[in-house]
Amino acid sequence: KIFTRVGASDNISQGESTFMVEMLESASILNNISQRSLVLLDEIGRGTSTYDGISIAWAMVEYIHQHPTAKAKTLFATHYHELNEMEELYERVKNYNVAVKEVDRQVIFLRKLVRGGTEHSFGIHVAKMAGMPAAITDRAGQILRDMESAHRGKLKDSRKKAPTVAQYGGSGIQLSMFQLDDPVLKQIRDEIKGLDINSLTPLEALNKLSAITKIAGI
Repeated sequence: KIFTRVGASDNISQGESTFMVEMLESASILNNISQRSLVLLDEIGRGTSTYDGISIAWAMVEYIHQHPTAKAKTLFATHYHELNEMEELYERVKNYNVAVKEVDRQVIFLRKLVRGGTEHSFGIHVAKMAGMPAAITDRAGQILRDMESAHRGKLKDSRKKAPTVAQYGGSGIQLSMFQLDDPVLKQIRDEIKGLDINSLTPLEALNKLSAITKIAGI
């Protein structure tokens, strides 16, 4: 069979949101794939929060790849750049991206798949193509540059880059704030360590919380 999950739709009359419909269709696919299946999945997880969506998308790729009997051929299209890391972890996962060419600050989509992942999205360019008012796309571009600049600044100032998904994706463990090499988190850990929560009075708890917020700079 050929299985597809493409597009966005809801079923409000039955109390099913767009994301619920997406999950119902995805669940049906995963429960029925076989060795001879072709699976086409587009933008899984985009209907919920970013971290929820990435987690669901990652787990679905893992499930299909690790299925004990059904090694279905799968095309999984996504804007979650974090999934690029899966190629390093799973031998049959291969990254491809759609080639583009920039001419005079205009993006031309070449309609060609090339090997490798990508860290770029072109949502603002697509908005321009759709006829979005220039004032909006120009402002969106400014906001995007500010956000990317702030993000790069945080990475530069941090002593240790935050772990990538690939660094813990296959380990089945949960990251702990106490495992991070950050002096502020260490101070917070020291404040919390050894506390007997059951014996704290409300006033003592408030004082301790106040000390922690000062350390965190909140």
